[in-house]
Amino acid sequence: MSPSARSRSVPGGGSPTVVDDWLETYKQDRETGFLELVNFIVRSCGCRGVVTLKMFRHLQNSEIIQQLTEKFEEDSAEYPLSLGTQPWRRFRAAFCELVAAVVRRCQYSVVYDEFLMDALISLLTGLSDSQVRAFRHTSTLAAMKLMTALVNVALGVSLHQENNQRQYEAERSKGPGRQATDKLEALLEKRRELQEQQEEIENMMNAIFKGIFVHRYRDVVPEIRAICMEELGTWMKSYTASFLTDGYLKYIGWTLHDKQREVRLQCVKALQGLYCHRDTAAHMELFTSRFKTRMVSMVLDKEPDVAVEVVKLLTLMLENTEEVLTEEDCQSVYPVVYVSSRALASAAGLFLYRRLLDPQREAGREPSRNGDNRTFFQLLLVFFIESELHEHAAYLVDSLWDCAGPRLRDWETISALLLEESPTKGLADRQEKALVEILAASVVQAAKGQPPVGRSLAKKPSARERKAQAEERTRLTHCLIPALPQLLAKFSADAEKAAPLLEVLRCFDLSIYCTGRLEKHLELVLGQLQEVVEKHTGQAVLEAASRALHALCNPELALHGRGDLVRSRLADQLADKFHQEVTELLQASSLDEEEVYSMAATLKRISILFNAHDLTPWQLFEPCTQLLQRALDTGEVPPQVLVPAITCLNFHILWELSRLPSTDVPQEQLQSLKTRVTSFCSLCQSCLSDADAGVREQAFMVLSDLLLVFGPQLPRDGREALAPLVLLPDAGLQSQLAAFLMDHVFHHACSHEELSAMEDSENHIEELHQRRVLLAGFCKLIIYDVLELSAASDVFKHYAKFYSDYGDIIKETLNCTRQINRQEWARTLLLSLQQLMTELLLQQGPEIRAAEAFLEIRDLARRFSLLFSLQQLRNRPALLSMHKEGIQFAFQEPPGPGPGLPPLNLPFLEVLSEFSPRLLRPDKALLLAYLEKMYQEQRWLAPQDVPWPSLVTYRNSLQPQEERGSVNSRSTAPRPPPGSAAKRPRIDAPSEHPDSSPWPSSRLPSPALTSTVLRGGPRPPLTRPPAQDPGSDPGLLQSSLSHRRSGVNRLSLMVEEEEEEMTIEEESSEEDSPEQDRTLLAPEDQLRDLFDSTILGIEVSRGWNAQGRREKRDPKGEPSPPFWGSLAGPLSPQDI
Repeated sequence: MSPSARSRSVPGGGSPTVVDDWLETYKQDRETGFLELVNFIVRSCGCRGVVTLKMFRHLQNSEIIQQLTEKFEEDSAEYPLSLGTQPWRRFRAAFCELVAAVVRRCQYSVVYDEFLMDALISLLTGLSDSQVRAFRHTSTLAAMKLMTALVNVALGVSLHQENNQRQYEAERSKGPGRQATDKLEALLEKRRELQEQQEEIENMMNAIFKGIFVHRYRDVVPEIRAICMEELGTWMKSYTASFLTDGYLKYIGWTLHDKQREVRLQCVKALQGLYCHRDTAAHMELFTSRFKTRMVSMVLDKEPDVAVEVVKLLTLMLENTEEVLTEEDCQSVYPVVYVSSRALASAAGLFLYRRLLDPQREAGREPSRNGDNRTFFQLLLVFFIESELHEHAAYLVDSLWDCAGPRLRDWETISALLLEESPTKGLADRQEKALVEILAASVVQAAKGQPPVGRSLAKKPSARERKAQAEERTRLTHCLIPALPQLLAKFSADAEKAAPLLEVLRCFDLSIYCTGRLEKHLELVLGQLQEVVEKHTGQAVLEAASRALHALCNPELALHGRGDLVRSRLADQLADKFHQEVTELLQASSLDEEEVYSMAATLKRISILFNAHDLTPWQLFEPCTQLLQRALDTGEVPPQVLVPAITCLNFHILWELSRLPSTDVPQEQLQSLKTRVTSFCSLCQSCLSDADAGVREQAFMVLSDLLLVFGPQLPRDGREALAPLVLLPDAGLQSQLAAFLMDHVFHHACSHEELSAMEDSENHIEELHQRRVLLAGFCKLIIYDVLELSAASDVFKHYAKFYSDYGDIIKETLNCTRQINRQEWARTLLLSLQQLMTELLLQQGPEIRAAEAFLEIRDLARRFSLLFSLQQLRNRPALLSMHKEGIQFAFQEPPGPGPGLPPLNLPFLEVLSEFSPRLLRPDKALLLAYLEKMYQEQRWLAPQDVPWPSLVTYRNSLQPQEERGSVNSRSTAPRPPPGSAAKRPRIDAPSEHPDSSPWPSSRLPSPALTSTVLRGGPRPPLTRPPAQDPGSDPGLLQSSLSHRRSGVNRLSLMVEEEEEEMTIEEESSEEDSPEQDRTLLAPEDQLRDLFDSTILGIEVSRGWNAQGRREKRDPKGEPSPPFWGSLAGPLSPQDI
């Protein structure tokens, strides 16, 4: 039945009038009306059973639930409340509204009839004690919503009592002659009635709380625990007089240690509702002192959304409690402003703002805006400098943007602070540097509306937000255009301050220079920019100047000619100086340090300008080529000159290519460019063996870029005229590039002591980043078909060993190359393993099966095999050819001297066996026959009494499962160590033909997936063949069953209240220990996660309940999609 149909067929499902109709039915015949409500709850559980009038009159609740369990006919673990589609979410909301509406409409009479609520609470209590998750989940939700509705009724009764008491006191306070005796008696009678109603409501709430809540808040299902915590917070916030006590607060405090995200999240949200008001926060001193440490530690929760709510909770505590959070507690929150999650960083920014940067808020005064903002920036600088948490102001500004954005956009105040010259009021050097960075970050944030790298906006800006952003950009341009030349004049000598100021220029609306008649400020800025380029040699400041000059030279600007003039002037000066210095270097026999420094500085400025500006008219290619050739011939040119020279040559070629037309290209230009590209690549190839690391790496990166740009894709997309420029690497260059990777990227790691010392250093991070860039350049050549796919074997074979450093790059390369040619890709994987195998044989000889390196090769093969898990039909030919060529390789080398020795490469069969689980069953038979054929064709055979272990291992991996058990006992193949990262191989995927199922007919049958068996009763008969799960290992079937029976049977779903409270006290005494935060569930629950009988399709006992009966497996499982497809197909809401 669909959710809409179900909601129309039950009380409360359509509109409030339906609840009124049901209420009329109940008043006419309360048993019939009650059964209609009960059957709605039963159907909402996904159960097809019906509670009849006969059952209700003659059976106990436990017997009724037992019969419902028998009639459940559960085919899957899904039920209405477990489904997350939009119709079922609406059904859940309607279900909750129904419970509230029933109590709301019955609150004045029917609630107190001693039938409806008593019978309903009794039934819900019984259902919440069921092993069937659907019953337990649905009844708990209904009971908690019922409790919430009763709390509202109790609150109303309490208000009526207060009004009655005031009326009674007012009447009694009248004089003797003015008192109305009848009215006093009526008020007294009303008071007694209200007191009786209050007592009845409290009894109902007490029954629900003790009968359901205290058991279900520790339920094994996290959704049920989350429901309990959410509703408990609602009760405390609504009816503080009764529920805001330590006896109820302790449940939230204990559950803050829960393992599941949604439970912790509901606990924190419940506490937010309590700490948001000073009056309720004042009643929580004991709770705060007891659980404050836990709440502060949850700032670092592994789930970002939980951490966000925790920081918001601490902000509420900061605002509404008196000195509860110490400075040490706040120090745990401050670093969060630099995390990558923007939501979490913004929440921490608000906390920081409330705690440190907005002291006037606590004082309750509102000073002038200017003075207030000056104080804000001074406090912000103190935090940014003295905390020493991070060096990037952009992340701090982004964290404060939502709460302190207007203050950060006070450009006048920031400019005034930076331009102050007073020795008493002025800023120190570190403060000036920090404030310049904050200014630049604020301008970028305001103009572009984009967070810094690593953070992303939660949503796209709306049209109104984009309009406000454009207006803000115009405002900041008008404010900072007059101030920027003064700031550059003051700080141009300091590269660390000049670079951010030049970034500010790029965020301006540069058209305002013309429309606002501010040309004089533009002239001043251009003069300062030219001075910065002439004065500095730092990479960052020169790049900032180059980008700023590029923005001012934009042809779309009306005043771009002034920028072009400054650029030409700079290029003339630098080119003339460079030509002169090159001539002197080529003629001189030796150079002093000053000449070398001058040439290196000039070349560095030219190379950085070349990146954004076309400097080819200044004819820099020939002198740079002469420098490079001189270095290769004599080795006299220093590296600090060679690196920018290589960069200049690279940009010169790229600019020439960009200027070529797509059609009708003159042959002279093509031939000239082709000659330059060929000669330059030859020079770079020679530089790959240079003694200096910087020269080698620059030559490698430039070669990678040029081979990619001038690769086979160059003449595509209408550029056929450029075909003569295609540059293909010869075999010598390919081998040299691969050798460079082996020597400088995949070199052997340092010792553990050296590695641990380097990991903390900035140099190690920079070196790793540089090596990743080199590897990415090589991988791009493979992906874009510049290098042959087989060249990737030099990269793939290091996938496991260097996974921590380059795993993401290699994995992406694996995925991309698989789409190019699956057959060749599989052959490359095989080649990688063969190369490792050959190297190991050369190093250690034939006895390698027990070597750690051999186990690493098997682990790498296991990782490769995971890439064949999906799209098995498409992978089938490639996998078959891989096995066939692997078998040939295994028998390729003859055995060593001595009788009965196996071929040298035979252990490779064990490596190949890691791919066997990905084979279809018919292919296994084919390969097994091919293996026997290859074995018989050899001139050497194994002794019959001592079979070769590697051959036995591989043969077993191809055997059908019913034959594998007896053969496995003879296998002597080594196992990977317990700490290995290798995963268990998955079982064979099902074939499309019925007779190719990997499950043997002789296998012991498994019960169907269900949990609706009776307590202590017999198991249901098998009604369908067991489904196959491609994510499980058949070898684990018996072992997992034994583990579950021996370990999980200690779990108990329900315990007596006294035993539960004792356990809770023991847990709460250790809640501050760090071990408890890491292990939030018992070891049995962890074992249950590892061996889930739902996935294996078996029924396993869950332990003993409070009545001494065996509990059954909870029906909620997480089977993989193929398992669902083979069992019953995907369920729709109509299937319930």
